[in-house]
Amino acid sequence: MEFATFADRAGTIEAEPADLEIVAHVRDLLADAGNDGEGRRSSKDAVEPQTLELVARFVQGRVFPAWDSTTLDIGPSACYEAIARAAGTNVGADDVEDRLAEVGEIGDVAASYEFGGQQGLGAFTGGGGVGAGSGGGVGAGSGGNGDDLTVREVYDTLEELAAAEGSGSQDRKVDLLFGLYNRCSSEEARYLARLVLSEMRIGVGEGSVRDAIAEAFDVPHDRVERALQVSNDYGQVARIARDEGLEGLDAMDLAVGRPVQAMLAQAGTVTDALEEWDEAAVEWKYDGARVQLHHVLGASGGDGESATETRVFSRNMEDVTGALPEVVEFAEETLEEPVILDGEVVAVDDGGNPLPFQEVLKRFRRKHDVAKVREDVTVRPVFFDCLHAGGADLLEEPLTARHDRLRSVLAESDVGGDAGDGVADDDIEGLSLLWRTDDPDEIESIDANALEAGHEGIMLKDPDSTYSPGRRGKHWRKRKPDVETLDCVVTGAEWGEGRRATFLGTFELSVQSGDDLETVGKVATGITDEKLAELTELLEPHIAAEEGQEVDLEPAVVFEVGYEEIQSSPTYSSGYALRFPRFQGVRSDKDPADADSLERLERLQGE
Repeated sequence: MEFATFADRAGTIEAEPADLEIVAHVRDLLADAGNDGEGRRSSKDAVEPQTLELVARFVQGRVFPAWDSTTLDIGPSACYEAIARAAGTNVGADDVEDRLAEVGEIGDVAASYEFGGQQGLGAFTGGGGVGAGSGGGVGAGSGGNGDDLTVREVYDTLEELAAAEGSGSQDRKVDLLFGLYNRCSSEEARYLARLVLSEMRIGVGEGSVRDAIAEAFDVPHDRVERALQVSNDYGQVARIARDEGLEGLDAMDLAVGRPVQAMLAQAGTVTDALEEWDEAAVEWKYDGARVQLHHVLGASGGDGESATETRVFSRNMEDVTGALPEVVEFAEETLEEPVILDGEVVAVDDGGNPLPFQEVLKRFRRKHDVAKVREDVTVRPVFFDCLHAGGADLLEEPLTARHDRLRSVLAESDVGGDAGDGVADDDIEGLSLLWRTDDPDEIESIDANALEAGHEGIMLKDPDSTYSPGRRGKHWRKRKPDVETLDCVVTGAEWGEGRRATFLGTFELSVQSGDDLETVGKVATGITDEKLAELTELLEPHIAAEEGQEVDLEPAVVFEVGYEEIQSSPTYSSGYALRFPRFQGVRSDKDPADADSLERLERLQGE
């Protein structure tokens, strides 16, 4: 498929306001991409993704599968430089940035230039069909080269861009991106720029692609949903739906080493839980960071020893294995079968007592000098769910059965045989304790013990619930604390005054409302000078505009904010204001899309 065709269809989708029509357009796009031929084989004889797989990802603004932590690692400034170079000798990166300030959207900025006129050595750098071997004509076809740019060539070049590392890699990335722009028409440039910066924004969400796959290849929606849950790869599911139909989708399983989205909880009360479930499974809620552990035993080597592979993923499916050697060591010392476990890592002091969530983040952000920071911040894993063990998927098993399997997995090395018989749960390292009860007083006691131990409180779970990746449903509930909190997107700030003049201080908070963000207040309380310095460093790269002391921020960072009350207020666009908001921490484990919604704010305000 030509990239111009993809760009044209993306434009049609973007102009369509109706959800059902958007799904129909995506359906037709996938059907056409599905007729575009097979993927090639690389020199290593590995099958490359087919055009259908690429289009299913591109339309969501993804280059790689959702589970793949590979990134382009190219920032806005490099993208601006590539656009400027392709636009002409009289255009600089500053000009592109100035135009962005006027226009407000990078796709429109890219589309405002005429590309294809740049010649010389710089015009023939890049892979995936962008190099000298792809043709030397200028000005013909849709861009600078005489041949049309294809979806495959865009992917191949972006894949090469993502792989560039070491000395000179940033220059190489700009060269590769410039080579693509130099072959683009205005419309192609619009959607290439958005794809590169993960800002497609044409109204296509995961649900739209799911429904489009079902309709394009005539398979049931619920089976597509299940296949997506176990694979987390829209491209692969689209291909299998086309090639193998329902039988192929039903045969898809979890794969150790390929992360899936985490099941999520919503706020709830003990009364509501017991009314709906009769009895509740109760766990301590740890003030840690969510992790997914994948551990597999390798084939035996020449010395008779089995090689193992352990990978650790964050809640956002980022590979954080290198930052958490303790978790890897725990897995290699404890686990004796392939597993996928869901849990948290908790920072602890020398006595094993839990430390605040912010201490865990120091480990997650560290890519270098891990050994040094490990001396300063110790973490330990605590697992509460088992998604896969011994070659069998457990997503459809009830919670209690999954926890029994988790217990056996973690106790196996201690008892050397029959999966934990005779071993008390509190003697099994890494196991989150689970109680089943219908007694509110017992639940209160468990909650009190959790708080006394330094944890956040308790989780309430339906004992019969299955595991639904990516779902935030009523089957898992975080017990409402006495002081409620919200996860809000930071959309603005103000520079401080006096000794805080170099720090961002007061922060504007927003919640999700459909595809928009609506303001709910500002927070400046509960933040030390040291924390302000950290927050300023975190937020400065996301400054979109400044006027005096006020700063507009791109939605990129989520704050957890406590409050006493939600009041109706005309001051903020949501129609509500948080009374006495207080900063609790940065939710680095959450994306803006995972922040709390206006619907939840309204529900809390009415309670």
